[in-house]
Amino acid sequence: MGEPKGVARKGVLSAVGSDPQTVTVTGITPGLQIQCEGVPVADWICACGHHERARGRAAVIRLTARVRVGVCPHTTTADGRAAS
Repeated sequence: MGEPKGVARKGVLSAVGSDPQTVTVTGITPGLQIQCEGVPVADWICACGHHERARGRAAVIRLTARVRVGVCPHTTTADGRAAS
């Protein structure tokens, strides 16, 4: 009749017990990726791990105008300058 109930419960408990807000992704290089086929989509992954996605031509244009690859706007000092 399959695996014992205790094994299935352990799997469910570990999945439910984890923090649903925490996501760890490895192997993705920071930068800007744009897909133009169909509905335009742009994905920007900052060096600090921040991710933004834009869908639609106007949103993709706004994102690409605002983003500077290699410059992290998320780490700033108290006086607003970029941290070293």
